[in-house]
Amino acid sequence: MALYAPACGSTSRSGKRAGKKVADHSPFRLQLTGISKSYPGVLANDDVSLSVKPGEIHALLGENGAGKSTLVKIIYGLQQPESGEIRLDGKELTIASPRAARALGIGMVFQHFSLFEPMTVLENIALGMDRPGRHSELERKITGLLAQYGLSLDPHRVVSTLSVGERQRVEIVRALLLQPSLLIMDEPTSVLTPQEVEQLFGTLRQLAESGCSILYISHKLAEVKALCSSATILRGGRVVATCDPRSTTAAELAEMMIGRKLEVTARVRENAGLAPKFTVSNLSLSADEWPDIRLSDIAFDVASGEIFGIAGIAGNGQAELFQALAGEIPAAGTGSISLNGRDLGKMGPVGRRRHGLCAVPEERIGHSAVLNFSLSDNTVLTARHRKKMMTKGFLRRRAPRYFAREVINAFNVRTSGTRAGAATLSGGNLQKFVVGREILQSPEVLIVSQPTWGVDAGAAAAIHNQLMQLAANGAAVVVISQDLDELLALCDRISVINRGSLSEAMPVDQASIERLGLLMGGVTDSDPIAGGQAPAISNHQPESHAGTHAP
Repeated sequence: MALYAPACGSTSRSGKRAGKKVADHSPFRLQLTGISKSYPGVLANDDVSLSVKPGEIHALLGENGAGKSTLVKIIYGLQQPESGEIRLDGKELTIASPRAARALGIGMVFQHFSLFEPMTVLENIALGMDRPGRHSELERKITGLLAQYGLSLDPHRVVSTLSVGERQRVEIVRALLLQPSLLIMDEPTSVLTPQEVEQLFGTLRQLAESGCSILYISHKLAEVKALCSSATILRGGRVVATCDPRSTTAAELAEMMIGRKLEVTARVRENAGLAPKFTVSNLSLSADEWPDIRLSDIAFDVASGEIFGIAGIAGNGQAELFQALAGEIPAAGTGSISLNGRDLGKMGPVGRRRHGLCAVPEERIGHSAVLNFSLSDNTVLTARHRKKMMTKGFLRRRAPRYFAREVINAFNVRTSGTRAGAATLSGGNLQKFVVGREILQSPEVLIVSQPTWGVDAGAAAAIHNQLMQLAANGAAVVVISQDLDELLALCDRISVINRGSLSEAMPVDQASIERLGLLMGGVTDSDPIAGGQAPAISNHQPESHAGTHAP
């Protein structure tokens, strides 16, 4: 079933789209030649050339800071190249703005969102379209598109009430409604179950068959192998390889991206029968204060040295659960949160940190870090007590710089130094910094949400190794993630959160992507499947859990 026909055809001067496959004079939909772009102290793109054929799904791969974001911003008109040439369907172009890009049939789904929080989903989508039409007609199209993907998203919800994952869905819907001839997708599957990923891939393949070209950015290399027929790999701003990912292993792709052997540490699980270190019981949120997602009687425990995973589709209570565990919002009723037998339930974030509970939110911008603060100043936000940065109420001036340098070195954060602003880091490098800032405080328990969202394979492997080392040193670790491969690689036990309720924990050797995916979709083990058959599930399995996937 195609999107709103005729999808991804050519656009005539009258603005009408052809309803059949495009016959281009050029063999390429998009052709970049010698693209270069620099910023102060950084050569982001260095003589980059890339070609995408009509109907091709082409992967753009590279580690964080490799130049992918700059390149696609140039294609979408957000940045202008200093040299080089852009051709679309054989015609040389200067793409002056995103509006000009959309008029040319170029759509983009960004990794970081461009949404107005006080406005509704419908209003945000309308703002992103040059000719949205009547709101009633636009709402009908949105509802139809959501049904195709099997996603839930209320067009009348205010964006400020949405989770990060739900906001990404808004961006996806907004781009696809434009019926682009070239669609750029940056990490589009991080909010989907495995079953929904298969549905999305089916739609993308249909778009490609109709002539739409797709430039696909993802750190999930098994996903790239399943979907893409060609790949361009960037490293240090330059093209270092092109290949067919279908005939290349995920490990080989990762090693081309990072330029070295991928180091992956296998998880050693030796925690069965240990006494609980971190215990949560009867944790609920008031339905009056949190009407959209109500946490209901959440209960689990984590032993010293154990990694406990919580899977789920975005918007099912993960954000609220994280905030309740970190002390950012109060819990209702008689629920308790205890660490080493000490009740933390009435404490706020500062009190919990003093007693050894550290936390990494899923949203690194604004929640984990302040962009206009330096890296050393960002360490003060959460580490001032555990790293003894304060003396009699006064900040020790050098302590934040020393700790920031320790984080930068331990987690290979690419930056000009401790005084660099957080805004100058790529998304993946900022993620490495905020994860490292919490891990190096040696917490008794670490709550981390989406630990490797948007980071490259090498950085993901490094973060995974650090989390495993933290557990090996005796900490209890709770990982909230939508990446099932990540959870299966890291965790000892896994639960699934759906509509604010947590499933019974299962040992990782009893879990599978298929079973977890069904639980994420609300199908419990005891539910009868209509007609006696389970939903169709892909049998595709990644070649390696660790190191080749990031949400």
